[in-house]
Amino acid sequence: MVFIRVDVCGVFRDYRTVWMRGNSVFMINQPLIPHKFEVVEFKCYRDTARAISDMVVRGAGAIGACGGYALAQAALEAPDDGFLEFVHGAEQVINGTRPTAQDLFYATRRVMECICGVEDANGAREAAVGEAQKIADENARGGEMIGKYGEKLIRDKMRVLTHCNAGWLAFVDWGSAIAPIYAAKRCGRNVFVYVDETRPRCQGARLTAWELCQEGVEHAVIADNASGYYMRRGDVDIVIVGADRVACNGDVANKIGTYEKAVLAHENGIPFYVAAPRSTIDLSCKSGDGIPIEERAEDEVLSVFGWSSELSRMLTVRVAPEGSHALNPAFDVTPAKYITGIITDAGVVKANEKAIGKLF
Repeated sequence: MVFIRVDVCGVFRDYRTVWMRGNSVFMINQPLIPHKFEVVEFKCYRDTARAISDMVVRGAGAIGACGGYALAQAALEAPDDGFLEFVHGAEQVINGTRPTAQDLFYATRRVMECICGVEDANGAREAAVGEAQKIADENARGGEMIGKYGEKLIRDKMRVLTHCNAGWLAFVDWGSAIAPIYAAKRCGRNVFVYVDETRPRCQGARLTAWELCQEGVEHAVIADNASGYYMRRGDVDIVIVGADRVACNGDVANKIGTYEKAVLAHENGIPFYVAAPRSTIDLSCKSGDGIPIEERAEDEVLSVFGWSSELSRMLTVRVAPEGSHALNPAFDVTPAKYITGIITDAGVVKANEKAIGKLF
């Protein structure tokens, strides 16, 4: 297993994005990156669920693993009397944290099926923890396989555009969209990455850029509305993004702004790939029209959150007038017709129902 290699005060250590030890769930505190590296502990399922909602942890795979761990925590917390009632209630709370992320529902469903498959409460608790750990391990291996299949698409000296963060921090390990870049780099290829800043939470500027620094990948952070400029100039060779949910017809929900990148890539003849494990594919969803889109708080758009060099601390600064309001959809849907292919943990496939169906 290859873990996140983090330089903390000059010392490199290995981390996963999220893990469970005893009754506690631990995770990297992502809102503080890149200015501070901190691991936080959550001792009960409600706190872990709140961490998902507040985006202490984010990214499809990491959300899924965290949701599985949270439900395992609920099983450990549940009393013998009314055990299943308690766990079912916890499942509803966890599933309500991020409505677009398919991996969340995939993980809680698997853990719940394990719990319901065991008659006694103690056995169910043990089964829940084991299944949650299995889901996390599968997510890490899935990211590694996406890297192996995707790196074949990346030639030496290629210039890659990506949007949001779909690397280590978005998975338990490796990631999805960034995994092929890491794999290509480790194969000796030089890769340059255009990192969309990804407003309003700036996951590209904050998280993807930080990851690429850790890995030694050459990159530049660009404003979200600069990508078309570089595409039209012929400076982008390929676009690779992640996904939060893939419909069975190949439509993809991903971070807001992905649809624009896909249309621009199509207009400029640039291959546009989506990287996602099979756990992100929702076979019950016929098309992107059926994917629920999360609407987040308007303050994320009206303000910016970052590091104050002058005060040596994190600050929230309002950038819009006090009388202004904002709309804040967290995701958009990219139709399959704009997608060159989907890089999965089982290979690269076309974005259509027949090809996706063969994965299962």
